[in-house]
Parts: sequence; C-alpha cells; structure tokens
Amino acid sequence: MQNDILIIVKIGIDARLINQTGVGRYISNLIKQIQIIDTNNNYVVFVKSQDLDEIKKWSMENGQWKMVAIDIPWHSISEQINFPKVLYQEKLDLVHFPYFSVPISYNRPFVITIHDLILHHYPTGKASTLPFPFYVFKVIGYKYLIGKASENAKKIIAVSKSTKDEIVDHLKIPQDKIKVIYEGVDDKITNSSAFDKVSADKQIPNESKKKEYFLFVGNVYPHKNVERMTKAFNIFLQYFPNILLILVGKEDFFYKRLKETVNQMDLEKKIIFYDRASDEDLGALYKDAIAVVVPSFMEGFSLPALEAAANKCLVLASNVKAIKEICGEDAIYFDPYDIEDMAEKMKKAYLKEYDKKIIERGFERSKGFSFRKMAKETLKIYEQASNITG
Repeated sequence: MQNDILIIVKIGIDARLINQTGVGRYISNLIKQIQIIDTNNNYVVFVKSQDLDEIKKWSMENGQWKMVAIDIPWHSISEQINFPKVLYQEKLDLVHFPYFSVPISYNRPFVITIHDLILHHYPTGKASTLPFPFYVFKVIGYKYLIGKASENAKKIIAVSKSTKDEIVDHLKIPQDKIKVIYEGVDDKITNSSAFDKVSADKQIPNESKKKEYFLFVGNVYPHKNVERMTKAFNIFLQYFPNILLILVGKEDFFYKRLKETVNQMDLEKKIIFYDRASDEDLGALYKDAIAVVVPSFMEGFSLPALEAAANKCLVLASNVKAIKEICGEDAIYFDPYDIEDMAEKMKKAYLKEYDKKIIERGFERSKGFSFRKMAKETLKIYEQASNITG
C-alpha cells in the first residue's frame, strides 16, 4: 500500500463462517493472503470459539492482528442485536462481511461479498428443513437483509460477472458500486498426497484407483441438481457397470436424504459418500478422477470446477452462465435438465471422446485465478471504501 493512500487503522473481518464449505475457503484464504501482503493496517477477525484454536495455527496474532471469539450465530436475532455492539466496541474503520449476514443497524462503513443470489431463483421449501410457512418467512427476511446490506455497503464484491449481473438486476445496485473479484485455488489442493493412501483411509474399492470413478464435490442442496446426476449415472452404469461415483461433502440433512434415494435406486455399492476431505486428499481425488461433475442449475462461481482444472482433471458441467465464465471452452457442457444428455457426456468422458488438449487448456486457464490476486484486489476495495464519505 502506498504512503499517499489513506491508512485504515482497523479493519474487521467477519470470519464466523470460516469452517463452512465454499465461503469458509474464501474467508480463510483471504485472511492468509492479506496477512502476507498488508503490513500496514490493523485487523480484527471475529471467529466462533470452536474455530479459534484452528485459525490460530496458521494466523498471526500480534499488534497488527487480533482474534475475537464471538459465538453469535449467523441468520439470528442475536446477530442483529448483539453483533453491532461487539463491532462498535472495536472502533473499526471498516468491516468486511464476506457473506450476506449483516446487522442492518450497523451504520459504520462496511464492504460485503455476495457469492450468489440462488435464493432469488429457487425459493422453495424443498431446500429447507423448516416447515414451509417458516421457510417462506425466512426467504422474505433473507431478501430484505441482502437488499439493505447491499444498499448500505460502501462497496460490494461479486465473485463473478454473472453474480454482478444478478445483483444489478435483482437488487437494483449501480454497477460502479460492484467489483468482480474472482476466487482462486488453495495451494494444498494442488499439492496432494497419493491416491492409494486416500482410498485406503476411506476404504474405496481398489478398482477406483485406476481412474474408474467420477467425482462430485460440494453440498447437495436442491439447486446442485445431484439427484438428476445420480439418475444420469445410473443410465451410464448400463454401459459401464464397474465405474463408481464419489461424492465429497459434509454430511447434513440433504446428504442423508440423498443416501436414502441412492439406496432406493440400489446404487449404494456404486455411489460412495466420502464425507469431508482434507485439502490434500481432495487434490488426490481430483487428479485420479475420470472427471469432476458439476450439474448445478445455478452457481455464483464454482470452486470445484476451478480446483479440478488446476489438478488437470476433466470438467463435466452444466451449461450455466457462471460456470462457463470460469471454464470458458475448456470443459464439456450438458443441459442440467436433460438426464440423457448428462449420461451421454459421462460416456464421452469415460471413452475419452473429446479433444485431449481441453485438460491442458483448462489447467493453463486456472493459473489466471489465485487467492493472492483476490486478496490484492480486495485490499484495494478496502482502500476505496475507506475514502468514501456520506
């Protein structure tokens, strides 16, 4: 940071979701990289008590960086009432909320990151464990909160041009208030361990070591379209019965429900539920897969597609705007609503009936995305936001 730029005395980062998938990776890499590139400003990181010891293993805690344990759940009344009090106590010049959970009464300068507006497109009770009337109320509250947060934020970070377009369209935010800053790939994922160690730990059948499996990474919320993917895989198995499908993701209500569906389809020996994977093991799983499958109806960015490309893994993906923005022409696309098309693309991937250069091109393209670059551009946003008055 140049000396003639206003130095922010204190920047707060809300890291309460650091242990969650997706946004947690975004938060942890942002903090790690800013600690390297910014030696001038002071930071206060708000993290849940249960995650404090873990974050202290790789983060600084000195005169420049301070960790504050705060057990205030996101999407809660306490977040709206009590979190602002904590923020005010720290006398922060700027706060970065890397998610849409923002206390609407907080009136000091802040920046918000919006990863997607999926709930604007898929506001259905099927995507919730709540009774439908309560879910409808929750969606109304979500739309109000994200609208007010976007309106009050000094700057908005969107993780893709697709998401920026969504923000302009649905939230009516001026384009010049929004900055597109892409995410990157964690180095641990591209410096992975051997797959035979991974398969031994998880008791994955030996045949999968020979690139005899497809891979899915992430949660299985309804918009992820995983149930259709399993049906497409079932069609694929009619031609190639020895192939596996490995799903990596934290077990929750939706994964448990998917397991029931898999059992009903009599596919429990063909679909492996891996649960969460370490970064190193995830990298190994990418490297040895036939392809990673990203069947979503909608994405804000798609880290699995980028991580796969960075590990020279073929990407099979739905032809939605955000994924095509990240992968360009370096993926094999299918219609996410067409099970037969998805199965056909799986066959092409297995039989290697595609341009072999697509993987190398995807690998080279992935080099244009990095968390270091993301952090540098985010730091510029902090500087700009701190100079905005009114």
